[in-house]
Amino acid sequence: MPSVRQIKRRIRSVQNTAKITKAMSMIAASKMRRSQEMASRGRPYSDRMRDLLAHLSAQPRDEESVHPLLRQREVRRVGVVHITPDRGLTGGLNSNINRSIAQFILDSNNSSDVVAVGKKGRDFLSQGGQKVKAAFSDLGDRPSLLDTTPISSIVIQDYTHENLDSVYISYAKFVSTTVQTPVIYPLLPVIPSELRPEDAVGYIYEPSSDEVLSNLLPRYVEMQIYHAILESIASEQSARMVAMQNATDSANEMIDDLTLVMNKARQESITTELLDIVSGAVAVEA
Repeated sequence: MPSVRQIKRRIRSVQNTAKITKAMSMIAASKMRRSQEMASRGRPYSDRMRDLLAHLSAQPRDEESVHPLLRQREVRRVGVVHITPDRGLTGGLNSNINRSIAQFILDSNNSSDVVAVGKKGRDFLSQGGQKVKAAFSDLGDRPSLLDTTPISSIVIQDYTHENLDSVYISYAKFVSTTVQTPVIYPLLPVIPSELRPEDAVGYIYEPSSDEVLSNLLPRYVEMQIYHAILESIASEQSARMVAMQNATDSANEMIDDLTLVMNKARQESITTELLDIVSGAVAVEA
């Protein structure tokens, strides 16, 4: 059994670790509230824009006037925008996201180009031998739409120039503080919605539906990527807060166990010393 001094040193080390994890949990909690608000505020706008674009793209038009971001073609090369955190200490969040994209790439029968947003996804894909077309990191906890515009520019150019035949976006969707779900959904081409006959002629767009589409489609791609990054940040901070709180609880439990072991070692030491004293006294009397 280790000595009382060694156990005390071990307890002190675990206490210092518990202080660090508790501080990290509190920092993540403060960032989590702000990131949750940003993701929640952007979700209705993102969903409504997706519905509007689906309705606009379903309007009758000539084949020649179809916007390049709406053109569907045979899928031979798939692009994926893979969004992950830059740092760890998020429990199983990073591994779940990376496992999801790895399974998606394995199940796809087409070659894939990946735009990695976040160091954890970039490192995972690079180590796995996957081609990473571009990598972005250090966007911070409060990125603006301008910070994410270069990402959407790459996606728009590649699809417009037919370097990609479809584009997906992969990220962790924030569900609750304890639940973050890996999501992969199609970004391009925009899938037209199913219109009833009366819906096809029920709207008048000014100046025209084609011009509205031409202006909205790039904004749509930018907004979807930006919102996915906000969702990813909210998921990251939530997962880190929970992971650090669990680490703090585990450290406190370890301290209790070590304290019990230290008390037993101290009792054994005291008992041994008393026996030595009694034995010495008996030996002197004899």
